[in-house]
Amino acid sequence: MTETTECDHYDSRILAELQQDARITMAELGRRVHLSQPAVTERVRKLELNGVIKGYRAEVDLSRLGYGIRAIIRVARAEYARVVKLIEQTPEVINAYNVTGEDSWVLEIAVIDVAHLDAVVTKFCILTETSTAIVLNAPRENAVVLPARRENIKPTIRKVTGK
Repeated sequence: MTETTECDHYDSRILAELQQDARITMAELGRRVHLSQPAVTERVRKLELNGVIKGYRAEVDLSRLGYGIRAIIRVARAEYARVVKLIEQTPEVINAYNVTGEDSWVLEIAVIDVAHLDAVVTKFCILTETSTAIVLNAPRENAVVLPARRENIKPTIRKVTGK
């Protein structure tokens, strides 16, 4: 299991702000979380050193880059190394997850059109059985993730007692 890094209220606020805008200046970040610029810079540096912040990246609009279709491919059981190699050789795969359950892999792909979709899916069909779903819309993506807190988890179902 991965070691958990303790995050206080300031760290949580810093993480929320950086996930919403990674290009924010340290001075502005400090103003938003009510810390001095040197203090917030030090906290960000520690979050980076501890591996909480793994990196910074640009979020792109796939449709503006010419990708008209996003799809999810579920890939059945196949030799792990062969699937990993095919994923690495397929630039259309934008996210790949090795999962439990009936399928072994869930892949998110971006393709130009249906013919392109068919070509990519066919590569994986050669290995094993697949199932494909086209993404119609994504009402939630890249949500802000804050440190896990057990005390925030409330059961949605109440226990039934014999009384």
